Amino acid sequence: MTTLLLAHGDLVPTSKLDSAWAAPPAVLVGAGLALVLFGQAWVRLRRRRRADLAGFDRVGLFVAGVALGTLALVSPLDPIGEEYLLSAHMLEHVLIGDAAVALAIVALRGPLIFFLLPGFALRPLARMKPLRAFLRFLLRPVVSFAVWAAVFAGWHYPAAYDYVLTHQTVHDLQHISFVLAGVLVWIQLVDPARRGELRRNARIGLAVALFACGQILSDILIFSFHPLYPAYAAQDERLLGLSPLADQGLAGIVMMVEQAITLGTFVAVLLVASHREVVRREAARSGAGIA
Repeated sequence: MTTLLLAHGDLVPTSKLDSAWAAPPAVLVGAGLALVLFGQAWVRLRRRRRADLAGFDRVGLFVAGVALGTLALVSPLDPIGEEYLLSAHMLEHVLIGDAAVALAIVALRGPLIFFLLPGFALRPLARMKPLRAFLRFLLRPVVSFAVWAAVFAGWHYPAAYDYVLTHQTVHDLQHISFVLAGVLVWIQLVDPARRGELRRNARIGLAVALFACGQILSDILIFSFHPLYPAYAAQDERLLGLSPLADQGLAGIVMMVEQAITLGTFVAVLLVASHREVVRREAARSGAGIA
């Protein structure tokens, strides 16, 4: 039987993890609802002869985002993160709260986002003034950033983190808060509804600020001289021969690399767009001068 070496020399059958796929109803319902809402929005916009704003590339991005977030929660990554490795748990968190959300928000940019909710659902919600005021408050750039920072810092505080591992309802709440916080900041970055709250340079600045905040947590995990999370440090079984301290450092690296990929790609895209605008302006000035 295939086995995985543990840090203390024990052996654990890989079948124990290979068979650890789960299908939580809430996760499947949430993923299905997201796909249905996107699908009807995509169809409605194309029926208005705006296929240019609802291309198949948008379908690919949105499905990839939903698939990435769903797989993180139903695959063996989830039990490995809960029972064995902090680094696996960190990977799960950044996938559902950052990478998956980023793909979905990019897919929805432009008019498509206004079709996400059907009219029968949107109209009564639009009439709820307290809800609209609350959403406007949350979508202030400073508030969105503060919520994101508080969520990620608060849940990764050792006492809170260990508590989550033994209380499933709180654990589910943690995952939901990661997703919602990710939605808030990626709406600011991508600006899918073209609100124009932040100019391009400010969006780049926000991306840098998000990376800097994430780097603080990453550095704490990477450079700490002792394990910070008792629930992981005290267990007898350690997958892949990783000591608690090595696993903790790897968790910090996971967060740093994931943010570098997502936020780095975002900043690169904006910088390329800025460069192209400069080139077009210079070309227009040159053409005007020649004329």
